[in-house]
Amino acid sequence: MNLGIVGYGNLGKSLRGLIERDPRLNLVKVFTRRDPSSFNDEIMESLDKILDYKEEIDVLLLAIGSATDVPQMAPELIKNFNTVDAYDNHAHIPEYFDQMEKIAAENSKVAFISTGWDPGLFSLNRLIGESILVNGHTNTFWGKGVSQGHSDALRRIDGVLKAVQYTIPKEEIVENIKDAKQDYKSYESHDRLCYVVCDSEDEKRIYDEIVDMEDYFKPYNTEVVFITEEEFDRDHNSMPHGGHVIRVGETLDDNLAMYKFTLELDSNPDFTASVMIACTFAVNKYVQNGDFGAHTVLDTPPYYYSGAEKKEIIAKYL
Repeated sequence: MNLGIVGYGNLGKSLRGLIERDPRLNLVKVFTRRDPSSFNDEIMESLDKILDYKEEIDVLLLAIGSATDVPQMAPELIKNFNTVDAYDNHAHIPEYFDQMEKIAAENSKVAFISTGWDPGLFSLNRLIGESILVNGHTNTFWGKGVSQGHSDALRRIDGVLKAVQYTIPKEEIVENIKDAKQDYKSYESHDRLCYVVCDSEDEKRIYDEIVDMEDYFKPYNTEVVFITEEEFDRDHNSMPHGGHVIRVGETLDDNLAMYKFTLELDSNPDFTASVMIACTFAVNKYVQNGDFGAHTVLDTPPYYYSGAEKKEIIAKYL
């Protein structure tokens, strides 16, 4: 497949590296809003010229932020390209799905939305756990690790020079989850820790914007630590993450079963990029079948991700 990437932050760089090592894939261009000549790299192209490549690209991977970029840019891009994105604003995914479904279907395109691991693989495992263990409780724990979406939301605040956000689960809840018999709200079971670089006169305003930000930090217990750029570069350059989806349910005679899906990631963007690339093969299947519109991990047959045929997958994995 011929692929394109929009955006060249952490996720875009991970996508490029993974595509270039996969002989099944060809990277046509990376599209950027910055001056492409500043990269001194022929793979870089101006986003303004993206329509010049619409006949060359099978799937376009959107490595852009969920706070503002995806909602603004994806509905336009889907008119001319099949797309894969990692939109992660959970509260707005249903309306985003409806919007992309309509535009993609009207233009005979496929939009694979909200890929990655949450939303994405964690969503799928919540569905499977609750379908099997009908009577029970589901809890999702993220971290400790760097959230790309929340860190991007921090950087969008006027005056923020650099920022990163760590999601931290409350260990006492995780350790006792089998006996909890309740669904915790995410703000009850997690804290958020933000490290921000900015001018000192902006600190109070930025703090207030962070803790009051709907869908990201409010009503979480959020700590904001202002540090120097030197401290940031020294201590906050790695991007580990991970977490658990845990479903505890009753079977018969008060017997309990625990369904648990766990990720431990040295690099959050590398893993998210890996999921997105698998989804390009699913997009290819949908296009071949003329199944246009919006899709997610929840409605996609698992064998679509491999690029292989159904009988090959059955023979190999069952």
